Amino acid sequence: MIVHAYYEEDSRVRREAESLVARGRPVDVFALRRAGDSPATVLDGVTVRRLNVQRHQGAGLGTYLREYLAFLVRSSWAVSRAQRRRHYAVVQVHTLPDFLVFAGLPLRLVGVPLVIDLHEAMPEFFRMRFPGASKPLVHRLLVLQEKLSIRLARAAITVNDALAARLVGLGVPADKITVLLNAPSLERFDRAAQPERPFMADGTLRLVYAGALTPTYELDVALRGVAGLATARPDLPFRFDVYGRGDSEDRLAALAAKLGIADRVTFHGRIPIEAVPAAIAAADIGLAPTRRDEFTDFSLSTKIFEYGAMGKPVVASGLPMVERTFPAGSVGTYEAGDAGALTTAVLAIVDDSAARVAAVERTLARIQALSWEHEADRLAALIDRLARDVPAAAR
Repeated sequence: MIVHAYYEEDSRVRREAESLVARGRPVDVFALRRAGDSPATVLDGVTVRRLNVQRHQGAGLGTYLREYLAFLVRSSWAVSRAQRRRHYAVVQVHTLPDFLVFAGLPLRLVGVPLVIDLHEAMPEFFRMRFPGASKPLVHRLLVLQEKLSIRLARAAITVNDALAARLVGLGVPADKITVLLNAPSLERFDRAAQPERPFMADGTLRLVYAGALTPTYELDVALRGVAGLATARPDLPFRFDVYGRGDSEDRLAALAAKLGIADRVTFHGRIPIEAVPAAIAAADIGLAPTRRDEFTDFSLSTKIFEYGAMGKPVVASGLPMVERTFPAGSVGTYEAGDAGALTTAVLAIVDDSAARVAAVERTLARIQALSWEHEADRLAALIDRLARDVPAAAR
């Protein structure tokens, strides 16, 4: 697997790699390397090879391009060298960027099949992340590189039916696409493995957010909605614990101070994936705020799955994929961008215990039906099918 990310922090890549290892298939992951990290390690049975490229989150477009290209070149060289000893059966490339799949071109030329795992729609992501540079010509070029990247691969994986339908609309054959939901492993997010916290057990409403601190996730709206609790219900003690890092952290901390809730909001920074279940278990309500745009219309927040798996009621932006995936009466939704509606959604959970319990049960039932444990066998079947086609000369 090749991924432009710090492996330890990418929950989807970890789930996929660990699932294949658990089914007896050795996995090497080529990923970014943080300062101070060792060049190689073994984590939960997965061999992680860290290349000397770092992420510059929140940087300008030029920096991103240099970083992407540096990682493409280094990962292609590293995988090609490792092939002599490891004899890979399949190369799976996780995006973004889509064109990272060209890192596997040397192995494809000797018959090793490539799989592209499309975590996002790159053209829409670029338009959201760099609106000033997203001209019509640039968008067409991004769609073109997406099509070429997918064409180079033998198979394409994506994270939900909406993104799969988008790919079919671009001309990708439907039988080339496999949907593997970005759902958590219930083995890791095991409610029974954490101390049970009854709702507002200590008299304080504890809200939690665990994820990236970037403009995609409208934490500014979440903070305003949380601040609205103090106005709407002055007698309601509350805390908001924020876990994660990103380029918005300083602005969000300043906003919390401006709103007068700095003493009720704690920015904990990034915590290991292994520590996230405990952080959620200690809360009462999980928040999954996401800004709505062309990019997020195709997205479904993993945070909803994680909160729900831990038995917590959820308040999330009412995006199309949220409403399409979770039935009425489960996830509490609010109109994206509307802080007042977020406040109202939180208070509805606080005030109606019967509806709250029913919502948790409905959400959990849906998550159990869509959990990673169901998806892992489909991933393994895809990799096994492709591995059978590797010519003897490439083994």
